Amino acid sequence: MNLPVLANMAVFVLTLGYLYQRRKGGASISSNVLLAVLLGVVLGALAQTAYGLGSAAITGTMTWVGVVGGIYVRLLQMVVTPLVLVSILSAVTKLHDAKALGKISAGVLGTLLITTALSAAIGIGVTNLFGLRAEGLVQGARELERGTYMETRVADAAKLDLPSLLTAMVPTNIFADLTGSRSTSIMGVVVFAAMLGFAALALKRDKPEVGDRVQQGIDTLQQLVLRLVRMVLRLTPYGVLALMTRVVATSNVNDIYNLGGFVIASYIGLGIIILLHAAILTGTGLNPVRFYQKVLPVLTFAFTSRSSAAAIPLSVETQVSRLGVSPAIANFAASFGATIGQNACAGLYPAMLAVMIAPGAGVDPTSFSFMASVVGVATLGSVGIAGVGGGATFAALVVLSALNLPVALAGLLISVEPLIDMGRTAVNVSGSMTAGTVTGKMLGQLDFAVFEAHDAPPTEADADTDEAPAGEPAGARA
Repeated sequence: MNLPVLANMAVFVLTLGYLYQRRKGGASISSNVLLAVLLGVVLGALAQTAYGLGSAAITGTMTWVGVVGGIYVRLLQMVVTPLVLVSILSAVTKLHDAKALGKISAGVLGTLLITTALSAAIGIGVTNLFGLRAEGLVQGARELERGTYMETRVADAAKLDLPSLLTAMVPTNIFADLTGSRSTSIMGVVVFAAMLGFAALALKRDKPEVGDRVQQGIDTLQQLVLRLVRMVLRLTPYGVLALMTRVVATSNVNDIYNLGGFVIASYIGLGIIILLHAAILTGTGLNPVRFYQKVLPVLTFAFTSRSSAAAIPLSVETQVSRLGVSPAIANFAASFGATIGQNACAGLYPAMLAVMIAPGAGVDPTSFSFMASVVGVATLGSVGIAGVGGGATFAALVVLSALNLPVALAGLLISVEPLIDMGRTAVNVSGSMTAGTVTGKMLGQLDFAVFEAHDAPPTEADADTDEAPAGEPAGARA
């Protein structure tokens, strides 16, 4: 480690210390997260200004900064599967009517798929409005390499159809799914946990004494997992600082400028989708301003981490403790939202690419038949898209290959992919949390007092206690 890297790391460590001291002084984690974003932008911009993009000093510094961000993301990924398994299991065992699970699933999935279809339509409209086309974009070595890679993945995309995806949701080896071995592993865990919960319900009915012991064990295990999750969530400001610093320090301003039209159009589309979510919340009698005030830390993490799956613990905790959503709905929404109906990655982005590429293939991107095909294929193809970095690429392959459009041209956008993917991930998570909140409201399983309360999130005020939030029985948190 040379002198510039040591100096840079000293500044970074001092910034981490400053955030820690603010937290000890009583600052909320939410405010620390937002401050971490701003500080990360400043540190990244200063590093690039001082040393230049791609310099040895930046490369060496970001290697160590990446350790902090990488460890935090991996810790969140570590607790995703245990959290989903235990929370779904606990929620199902507390259901008085098994039919309620079907209503929850229908409400969450219906909202996700409808908003994905509307997001695809928004992508079509924005791209045609800006007149974005793939012709004329520069193809450098990176773009050509990316295009070749996408062509090699066409065969995988061709295998993706609705019947096979529905079959894949049922696990053949739950232990393999617990390791995240498949893109639909989270769904497999959800299905297994729900079935195990139904078995526990049957056991309580047939053998009450045994069933009660099983329920006590589930509740105890849930409390243990929740404590682990809260321990990890306390590290959010430090992880966000590292992630944002690395993103800004390694971003190529020239590439962003050259593809500025696509970047601007993408973020306009993402903004419209957020307004769509707000309109849906308003239509169900909920205050969208209050909603976004409470979910902002989750969206901030999703923006910096670029991982919908890693945001699941934050999403569940926020839905239950800050929005008043029931544990069962919160867990289903967060889990489904990481693999099904991702509004931005599976709706907006593939639709924009299809419209850009269509003219070069002799297809009119403004024809009704083409636009309807894009919306339909994007919506159905959104089932099973993995909620990790790269999910949008696979979604694009599904749509482009289904429409017989050249997939290699999608590689032309690789230079701005990370920048756009940050916004896409935040919108995906917004969509899943909207689905959970709206479903809770429609089914009467949303505590409106909690939703409207000006309270601190559980990771702040309740980090050292296992008490349930107001309006919810103890042991019911997820």
